[in-house]
Amino acid sequence: MSASTSTSTSTSTSTSTSTETSRQVVKAVYANEVAEGAGARVRRSIGSPQLRNLSPFLMLDNFTVQKGAGFPDHPHRGQSTMTYLLSGMFQHEDFLGNRGLLEPGDVQWMEAGKGIMHAEMPYFDPDPKKAVPAYGLQLWIDLPKEKKFMEPNYQEKKAKDITTIHPKDGVEITVISGISHGAEGFVRPVAGCWYLDFKLQKSGASVFQALPEGWTAFVYIITGRLQIGPRPAIHEKFNTLVLSAESGENGVTLTRPESATDEETRFVLVAGQPLDQNVVQYGPFVVNTQRQAMEAVTDFRMGRNGFERAVGWESEIGKV
Repeated sequence: MSASTSTSTSTSTSTSTSTETSRQVVKAVYANEVAEGAGARVRRSIGSPQLRNLSPFLMLDNFTVQKGAGFPDHPHRGQSTMTYLLSGMFQHEDFLGNRGLLEPGDVQWMEAGKGIMHAEMPYFDPDPKKAVPAYGLQLWIDLPKEKKFMEPNYQEKKAKDITTIHPKDGVEITVISGISHGAEGFVRPVAGCWYLDFKLQKSGASVFQALPEGWTAFVYIITGRLQIGPRPAIHEKFNTLVLSAESGENGVTLTRPESATDEETRFVLVAGQPLDQNVVQYGPFVVNTQRQAMEAVTDFRMGRNGFERAVGWESEIGKV
């Protein structure tokens, strides 16, 4: 997706510890809906004025794309983007020749590196009764400075090939990246990000998820209500909850409150190793200095230093 102008790490964490010490919520940010791209709507929390700096995470959008809207041809440099589709269908096409169609539960992970140009557009079933908007999440993750100019790459995985576990009654976890209760996700991102999709299917359902100590972590609530740790505060959907990262906190307790409502509590839990580096973002370019930001703009306009294939390139899906 576009954005308005303004050493691979592998950590093994035990999922069974003698003492479970939960993180707490240190900040809650409601994701207000705003316009983005060409007629699309997004609920942006990370990357909004309320939550600018959450290294290594740059932006989190909960997007809805109707007919006639989308994210036509646009460039990126210096970050990874992870797209997780919740409903509808969503297409991807880039100047490397990658093309994909995401359906509910499918995942796309793209590392822009030194430069890529792509389009992301909805696809609608020819049967009007089955045609629904593309709805999902896109996360931008900063690349370490030594990986900013790596060759771009692309991964895609279908829902049926992603591991889903049921560690407790009423608890379902889809393990996209990272480790949960002995299951390991398929993605090996450069930035070392964990990405887990939780469904708490019964009132009172609760689970402890181990996390690497010291990593930045947050929860985004898609549906329902959620409690974090032993505190009684109840958090509502469309909130991003930033978690504490104190020494000795080896995970987080996640609980669906006892309630008369039948709405399932669904959320993603994301964690990543913070990066000790400066962040300069100019629209879709994320680098470390103002000079690099200006160079990114010039490189794209001139078709050089990673953007050679952008010259004259047009996606097929973006023409619709």
